[in-house]
Parts: sequence; structure tokens; C-alpha cells
Amino acid sequence: MSNPFPIITAHCGSMNTLDHTLLSVQTGLQLGADVVEEDIRVTKDGIPVLAHNDEWVTDHGLKVSLSRMTYEELRELQFEVTHGQQRETIAICRLEDILPVIQASGKTVNLDVKVNESIGPIAALVKKFDMAGQVFLSGCGLNRAELAERSAPDLRKLLNADSNLFRTLSYQEAMVKTCEDALSASCFGINIEHIHVRQELVAYAKSLGLPVYIWTVNEEELMRSYINLGVASITTRDVALLVNLKQELGKRD
Repeated sequence: MSNPFPIITAHCGSMNTLDHTLLSVQTGLQLGADVVEEDIRVTKDGIPVLAHNDEWVTDHGLKVSLSRMTYEELRELQFEVTHGQQRETIAICRLEDILPVIQASGKTVNLDVKVNESIGPIAALVKKFDMAGQVFLSGCGLNRAELAERSAPDLRKLLNADSNLFRTLSYQEAMVKTCEDALSASCFGINIEHIHVRQELVAYAKSLGLPVYIWTVNEEELMRSYINLGVASITTRDVALLVNLKQELGKRD
């Protein structure tokens, strides 16, 4: 195999665990993921928490906004979430709850930033735990990436590619614009939905020193295709499948 095997990134909720839980993080690490990914929002009092959406529903059916409540208020509640065909309850998990687990593992966490207000609190925690080498940001379009560069320059970050560019411009134009934006905001690579990835993007970005991270791929055939393209990382919910594929292809080399 000419290309190195991609970094294995465990999507939050991988292997059918509940999203945004310590168990999800632990499962990805135990199965052999190099990186675990988690979405980050921030409470009213500035506590970074694991969450994709701002609005959650309690087990009593009350709708609440994470950004309008303090962490102490939220920690008193249990929230109802859909898990497959079932409804389950979980508690809010802080970023501070998972960082020691990542630190001890020696692996890395990809923090998918959902709101600009998370950046400062994330930076403070990363500094507190001395984990600059084990944390990077995603979820950063050009404006958010520039904000992160100004306010927290020590945090590494990927540029989230704008899917609209690839729908409205020629592929060449979208590819060049994406890489220009990544470089201008001092991003170390590009994070992009896999459906927009072609060989020319991987090659062009690589020539500029920009690795291409893709999301979210759960099927073996697609995994093999993107491995052959030379992407730098594959985010997946099926961590075991990608780990097994790495072992299989490693035995062939």
C-alpha cells in the first residue's frame, strides 16, 4: 500500500454507544481509534459540554437550552435521547470529564466546535491539562477559524470545508478556495464531508502541506476507496471495521 493508513477517528456515539457520553469516548479508545471526536457547546456560565444541539428534552418532557442554563442547573436534570429504536436518559457530560481519559490514553481528541463561545473555555481547559498536543478543533468554517486563530492561537484547528462551494463552483475553484482559506486561517488541514473528496483535492492539498480529514464513512467499500485516495483521516461510527481493515491491509504490506 503506497499511502500510509489513515488516522482512525471515532465519531461520537461510535459502535452504537450513546452520543456525547464518557462511554462513547472510552469505547473508541479501547477499540484502537487514534482520535475520538466530540461536539462541544457551552453553558450559560461558560462550561464546555458535550452536545450537538443547544436544545435538549428532559426525561419529564421539558425543553431546555444549554446556553441559557448554568452547568449546576443542568447537572440536576436527566435528558431523554433517541438511541436506535429506543428512548434513553443521559446526564450532561463536561469536556473536563473526558480530557483526563484522553490524556491517559496518549491519544487525541477532535473537538467539533458548535458555537464561537466555546473557543475560549476550550482553550482554558486545554491549558489547564497541558494537552495542546492532544487536542485540535474542527467545526471551523473560515470565520470561526479566523476567530480561533486570533483568540486561541495555540489551539490546532482544521478548516471545515464549505459544502456550498463544491455545489456552486467548479471543482477546481472550490478546491483552490478551500485550501486558500485553510492556509489564510493557519489551519493545519481540511475537514470535509467525504462525498466532496476526489483524488485531485487530496493531491493538491497535500502539495500545500494540508492533510485531508473526511467524515463520516461507515461502509467498508467506501473506506477502501478513501484509503486508496490517500486521505489523512477517516471519521467513522464503525471503529471496529476500520481497525480490522487496518490490520488486514497491514498484513498484506
